[in-house]
Amino acid sequence: MKRTSQKPEGQPTRGKTADNRLRRVDNFILLYESALLTRTDGLFSDSLFVDLGYGFDPRTTLESAARFRRVNSTLPILGVEIDKERVDGAQPFADERTFFRLGGFNLPLRSGEHVRLIRAFNVLRQYEEKDFAPAYERLAEYVLTDGLMIEGTSTPFGSLWAANLVRRVEPAQWSFEALVFSTNFHSGFDVEEFQTILPKNYIHRVVKSEPIFDFFEAWKRSAAESAHAKTFGLKQWFAVAAEALARKGFAVDLHKKWLSKGYLIWYL
Repeated sequence: MKRTSQKPEGQPTRGKTADNRLRRVDNFILLYESALLTRTDGLFSDSLFVDLGYGFDPRTTLESAARFRRVNSTLPILGVEIDKERVDGAQPFADERTFFRLGGFNLPLRSGEHVRLIRAFNVLRQYEEKDFAPAYERLAEYVLTDGLMIEGTSTPFGSLWAANLVRRVEPAQWSFEALVFSTNFHSGFDVEEFQTILPKNYIHRVVKSEPIFDFFEAWKRSAAESAHAKTFGLKQWFAVAAEALARKGFAVDLHKKWLSKGYLIWYL
């Protein structure tokens, strides 16, 4: 695993955020694979959760620390920013288990440090599509085998988001596990809204002949066909639309624990 003190790779983000913008992302991880946060075998024993590109202030990193440490009180957490002023401004919030360092896609790990989970939200969206794969390849170098990255985009207050869920495999590369969509239903349920916040590898590919186009066309049809269910509430409509989508051949998770909370998981 490479270590680097070179110039951070990447570009500064706008850095704007809001309180609890990524709460539903963290809650998803806790529900999807909380065991990843509690693993103590081998190199996982003291491995990090990395919040990549936390923004103007460290609130997202600190909020995640509070959530994740409910299941692992000693979990080491690293907030990474490419802007030195942001890193300097976060230092008063650092402690023996919470770190803030200058870095980019070449993560600023120290000797003996390993990563179990990366969250990279509202980071890659500003890049060109050609930069997507190199950024992913770089980040894969730092994550332990079976570790995860969740990377995507959210609306300003986190009411909607869409993200790639990728797992580290050997050699140093990712296996795309799922595309996840999340809504808290505050703005209703409109499939087309998810198209506007797709991750960078999908956002320009919602065109005929692309799998993501077929998925959205099928999801829109499924929502229209099941519109009667909204009489029983948006959550019920969301779930019935997912069931209709599954009948069209898409590998979506129909477990109530996901659909009732506004998560649609499409296994790739």
